[in-house]
Amino acid sequence: MNMFDMARNNFRNKNAPLADRMRPKTIDEFIGQKHILKKDKLLYRAIKADKITSLIFYGPPGSGKTTLANIIANTTKSNFKKINAVTSGISDIKKIVAEAKDTLSMYGKRTILFIDEIHRFNKSQQDALLPYVEDGTVILIGATTENPYFEVIKPLISRSMIFELFPLNNEDIKEILLNAITDKKRGLGNENIRITEEALNHIINNADGDARAALNAIELACLTTSPDKNGIIYIDLNVAQESIQKKALKYDKNSDNHYDTVSAFIKSMRGSDPDAVLYWLAKMIYAGEDPKFIARRIVICATEDVGNADPNALILAVSAFNAINFIGMPEGRIILAQAAIYVACAPKSNSTIKGIDMALEDVKSLRTGTVPKHLQDSHYEGAKKLDRGIEYKYAHNYKNHYVIQQYLPDELIGRKYYSPSFLGYEKKMKEWLENLKK
Repeated sequence: MNMFDMARNNFRNKNAPLADRMRPKTIDEFIGQKHILKKDKLLYRAIKADKITSLIFYGPPGSGKTTLANIIANTTKSNFKKINAVTSGISDIKKIVAEAKDTLSMYGKRTILFIDEIHRFNKSQQDALLPYVEDGTVILIGATTENPYFEVIKPLISRSMIFELFPLNNEDIKEILLNAITDKKRGLGNENIRITEEALNHIINNADGDARAALNAIELACLTTSPDKNGIIYIDLNVAQESIQKKALKYDKNSDNHYDTVSAFIKSMRGSDPDAVLYWLAKMIYAGEDPKFIARRIVICATEDVGNADPNALILAVSAFNAINFIGMPEGRIILAQAAIYVACAPKSNSTIKGIDMALEDVKSLRTGTVPKHLQDSHYEGAKKLDRGIEYKYAHNYKNHYVIQQYLPDELIGRKYYSPSFLGYEKKMKEWLENLKK
């Protein structure tokens, strides 16, 4: 390292954002992710022993993916290279591979290649990397906020260990913030900071498991608050609220987090839990989800999971969808909530979907049934000569407007598709059908 590099590093260490300065340097300094980093866990032992194989770190922003890669860079004896998939391409991969081959042949040193935001590489870029991961020229470490099983090609997935990182819990965020406030070498320890419990909790809660967001907020609060006459920087709730105003939800509409939230919303309606339904609905509204998308999900649940156990559920859900179109938001949140709560609290039956799916499967896989003669259309000249509609029994001419006759094709006589449940209105339908056939 020359004098210019040293000067550059010194300047960076003093002026870099707090979140960057406070990055752990060793695996023992790392806070959180105990499910993969306890001392008896595979990843911890692999980092300590410098026995890293290809890895993919998957998790939300601020959970420690890049930090783990930097820790590996600081502790490994291997050659460590780092690129970002947003700004790099196949030419960068080829350059690193050529250097890796030279390093391996000349010095017997492996090369670890860290690719941040690896999901940004397209298929051809990932394909270009594959042969060198496969033959051990490079050891891949990828970091992604997207589900790697969707965004990374299968051959790379099969040659890598996937470690999922989760949002840090409140205790972890609190420990990170307190360390930053007291650390005199890398943090804010040289400032005389006093932070109220309310302010600290506000930052922790609104950081939503993102250590970077929490550290940025505490740094902004410190930089924008003047010391009092005693040199003390007081950070109260008002200051904290200004420093981290709105929680940034992890809710990219093209990501699996979006689909996970929608899935939880639907399953909560199906599971008759209105409290959970309102929570997931609120999350989608807060994140800016299209209210018509939400309304469509409610309509689907009303027919798929409630069905004829409460026919009014579909009527209300469709009404909610139509109302959203001319009411809009924010008032639309009440319409969505009303419909979702009704569907959640309604008796449940999936008899309709089971019945139509069974019938579709028979249409698809069995011999196509012929319409019985007596059910065929007879409203044209010559129909009688072809025996169309002969001996058809008009139901309204009989007691209870019901008469026994064959309606299924000969090939499917006896098949049963619709089995009403014992819940809600469907119970009455079941009883009515049974009484008719006595």
